[in-house]
Amino acid sequence: MERGNQTGIRNFLLLGFAENPDLQPLLFGLFLSMYLVTFTGNLAIILAVISDSHLHTPMYFFLSNLSFADIAFTSTTIPKMLWNIQKQSQIITYAGCLSQVFFFIVFGCLDNLLLTVMAYDRFVAICHPLHYMVIMNPRVCRLLALGSWCLSVTGSLPETLTILRLSFCRSMKIPHSFCDLPEVLKLACSDTLINNTVVYFVTIILGVFPVSGILFSYSKIFSSILRISSVRSKYKAFSTCGSHFSVVSLFYGTGLGIYLSSAVTSSSMTSLVASMMYTIVTPMLNPFIYSLRNRDMKGALVRLISRAPSLIHRAFRGLS
Repeated sequence: MERGNQTGIRNFLLLGFAENPDLQPLLFGLFLSMYLVTFTGNLAIILAVISDSHLHTPMYFFLSNLSFADIAFTSTTIPKMLWNIQKQSQIITYAGCLSQVFFFIVFGCLDNLLLTVMAYDRFVAICHPLHYMVIMNPRVCRLLALGSWCLSVTGSLPETLTILRLSFCRSMKIPHSFCDLPEVLKLACSDTLINNTVVYFVTIILGVFPVSGILFSYSKIFSSILRISSVRSKYKAFSTCGSHFSVVSLFYGTGLGIYLSSAVTSSSMTSLVASMMYTIVTPMLNPFIYSLRNRDMKGALVRLISRAPSLIHRAFRGLS
């Protein structure tokens, strides 16, 4: 079999759920519905934060960035999967596969870093409330958000660019519905030592360190809350970080589930289902967690929905 990137660029095949052709229409409807819910829910949070002056605070600024990252994260993989199901095709080009790998890592790392920044924000709000607005001033918030974006891109570039040095002379079949970096590396017939070294290094820098930061922040938060004597004050303190803690648990819980499923079983279907949970279910649930557990966000969304008809009417009047 000819080498993939030396004698000609070849396409990859995304096997996904191809083993169950009878389920394709059901899967298309299911994933399309989940994608629309994810897109709409996260977009609603972004618009609510922009339009409501009550939400112009550091916590909601980072939340709007997280919602954008979730939209982009799912849009990296789900539209292509839906297109392949609709066209009954499994093909993704070499360039398309590398693009998926790059943006999947970018927005996955961005989610991770933003959750870390949000944990730090809650740490400052609860442990240093009197200095909160001084520490988390608008300039610092913008720098933290920009730094998260820059680190995510910087971390994704070496992982993606080192794929260009690989030759692919085996079957080009990926047992997922998108180009997952570990699965792509398994198909290479050239040495992947450099690739694996880069992956481990980036994982430590953009994975282990942020998780350590989150754990440190919450250890300080819980320690500070337990020292509060008033039950009402304890509840209020817990409620300010409850939504974020739920999202963190969901994000890392599903990520750990993917790792364990791939380590414990060799079943491609189990690994596929776990990866889909991580790719679409977590971003889909985030808006519900933040809106149902947060009175301010719930109120802002209600006001946004109530103003939606008039805004749409004005938009159509402007076009006519």
